[in-house]
Amino acid sequence: MKVTGGCHCGAVRFTAEVPEAVEVLDCNCSICTMTGFIHLIVPHGDFVLESGAEALQSYRFGTGAAEHLFCRTCGIKSYYQPRSHPGAWSVNLRCLDPGHGLAVKVDAFDGRNWESAHASLK
Repeated sequence: MKVTGGCHCGAVRFTAEVPEAVEVLDCNCSICTMTGFIHLIVPHGDFVLESGAEALQSYRFGTGAAEHLFCRTCGIKSYYQPRSHPGAWSVNLRCLDPGHGLAVKVDAFDGRNWESAHASLK
């Protein structure tokens, strides 16, 4: 099914094709804890950035493998490139438009112990 979403000010907008029932990750790493990000993993081919590429600011920390993309205007990270899934975007479930209709199952991800948690995903 198609879902839509974006940042708070509306500059960044996207569409994504996802199953009707999804499993999302609730990560406890430093940045996810502080921002409340809930990860919906979407393969690159199933995601379209409709508008706002010029509004995005990149931020990297730690290993630098993940590219966090924030709206320059409102500061919201509606999606980003995670190191855990190099062939997919991580979309913030909280940034989907209301009424998306997804059946959501939330799984904990121990991002504070990233290496061992990532190994358990495989």
